[in-house]
Amino acid sequence: MTYGFDTLAIHAGQEPDPRTGAVVPPIFQTSTYAQDAVGAPRLGYEYSRSGNPTRDALQDCLAALEGGRTGLAFASGLAAEDTLLRAVCRPGDHVLIPDDAYGGTFRLFAKVAERWGLTFTAAHLSDVDAARDAIQERTRIIWVETPTNPLLGIVDIAALSQLAHDNDALLVVDNTFASPYLQQPLALGADVVMHSTTKYVGGHSDVVGGALIVNDDELGETLRYHQNAMGAIGGPFDAWLTLRGLRTLGVRMERHCDNAERIAEYLSRHARVSSVLYPGLPEHPGHETAAKQMRRFGGMVSFRLADEETAIAVCNRARLFTLGESLGGVESLIEHPGRMTHASAAGSALEVPGELVRLSVGIETVDDLLADLEQALA
Repeated sequence: MTYGFDTLAIHAGQEPDPRTGAVVPPIFQTSTYAQDAVGAPRLGYEYSRSGNPTRDALQDCLAALEGGRTGLAFASGLAAEDTLLRAVCRPGDHVLIPDDAYGGTFRLFAKVAERWGLTFTAAHLSDVDAARDAIQERTRIIWVETPTNPLLGIVDIAALSQLAHDNDALLVVDNTFASPYLQQPLALGADVVMHSTTKYVGGHSDVVGGALIVNDDELGETLRYHQNAMGAIGGPFDAWLTLRGLRTLGVRMERHCDNAERIAEYLSRHARVSSVLYPGLPEHPGHETAAKQMRRFGGMVSFRLADEETAIAVCNRARLFTLGESLGGVESLIEHPGRMTHASAAGSALEVPGELVRLSVGIETVDDLLADLEQALA
């Protein structure tokens, strides 16, 4: 039987406990396991860095929701990224990244991986020709976000997958903004899906985590080896909280999208707003591509004002929208990317416009959110 998304979110990797019948997976809060004999660990469990039943339940569910064969959970999204880079790249290799990538991703490449000998180029990956022109002989990965953070750019996953494979490279898709509910990159040809599970997957701003999901068994084993060897795993309670969040992902994303669409429409008519960046708007340059590869258009909205001073003032005046970093929780957040999440990109080709404001639209009553924006923009 083929199950729908919401059924998988509630049941994949989460069979009732065979001993007690508990319908929620237990938290196996243990570091080590009793073995039946020397060299005979029970069910393969030896040490919780290498394997933990609660983490396994989360990994199985993530793989099912992304249509993958192997899911791996990490302590953070950046831990997942770092593990992936060191598993598949070597010093001297090259990676293409978006020219509006998440600031933490840019920092990882520019301040950490580059010192290790990995080079990178920031390119406008929404333009397949620009991506093709930026590929080098030693390009190992084309790394994409879609939608991007914070400019909400859209990348054609299928087209870039073909480009990557034509050049013996891997296509890695950061699917954090879309979540597995709205977009499944593996089905479009991607080789690796990455998540900051801190965001929509967890959904309640109470746990930090990351994930990698793949279809190729050999690549999955390579990543599993590095997950254990590098050790950047979260604890059992982190896995349990993230798994709890996954159970309601579908219904939450529907409300996030409903609210974001209303807010994008409101902002597009506001006299003080110069432009709205939301792929659900017909005038967005990536609208047609997003409509082709996404179920809906997501809960993230960015907009531009007259100048940086105005943008900061609006962020500071918001009340129901909490001024804070991160995204994807049930509560609405507002931030100034240039001074906050993307400060590490200042002075680089990825510097974020100072007049930009980013909203993570939560699931509150939308009329209350609109009223808060009205007073903040007044």
